[in-house]
Amino acid sequence: MMLKLLGLFGLFAMCSAQAKVPVFVYYESLCPDSQAFVTQQLYPAMKGPLGKFVDLKLVPFGKSNYTTLGADVQFTCHHGPNECYGNKIQACAIEHIQVNSYQHEHTRESLTLEYINCLMKVGNNFPDSIYPGEKCARQTGVPNWENIERCANTTEGSKVLQRFGDLTNMLQPGLSSVPTVTFRQKYDIDAQRLAIANFGAALCKKISTPTPIECSNIPGAAAEKSSAVLVTIGALILSRFF
Repeated sequence: MMLKLLGLFGLFAMCSAQAKVPVFVYYESLCPDSQAFVTQQLYPAMKGPLGKFVDLKLVPFGKSNYTTLGADVQFTCHHGPNECYGNKIQACAIEHIQVNSYQHEHTRESLTLEYINCLMKVGNNFPDSIYPGEKCARQTGVPNWENIERCANTTEGSKVLQRFGDLTNMLQPGLSSVPTVTFRQKYDIDAQRLAIANFGAALCKKISTPTPIECSNIPGAAAEKSSAVLVTIGALILSRFF
């Protein structure tokens, strides 16, 4: 009886465990709104206690377009050719960033976010007219800048960015503003508006119940679903023994 009870409580614990929320961010490297969102909303939330609830997918393409000419891919970008190169650098970074064994403070995902945040924080003013890919690699400890640079300057980078373009073009309804944020790969205008203004609150609304304590101090972060479902599960379990 005790083993059965423990097993059922284990099942209850599994039901109440928090699964990571898939979050897709569709953005552009030189878009001021994208830069503000990444540096002021996304990055602080991911670095804080809410980061553990997110499965983040960065998609650096935005309102760009591409055409294929044989094996070559040519891009036109919302903010001009420099943005196309910035998108390629970021796409190649997402593809290639690695973490050395001594970098215990980072996972591959967290180091990628550090690097992207650095690039977006620089803005659009480059004193030396050079996109700050190498500079941010040094600042954030990315160990394989050469691989990222090689990717961005070859057909590999074009193919990687093309894949991000295809992913962007799959968005339904089609991309209308940049950045666009989706939760669980579903576009919702209300969630989009809230995410741009308060990403933490938007995320908390999408986390499966019960709402984690990390959301308790965030205004407007009440979960969309009631925790009554889990209470009911618990009551049904207990009713079998009492």
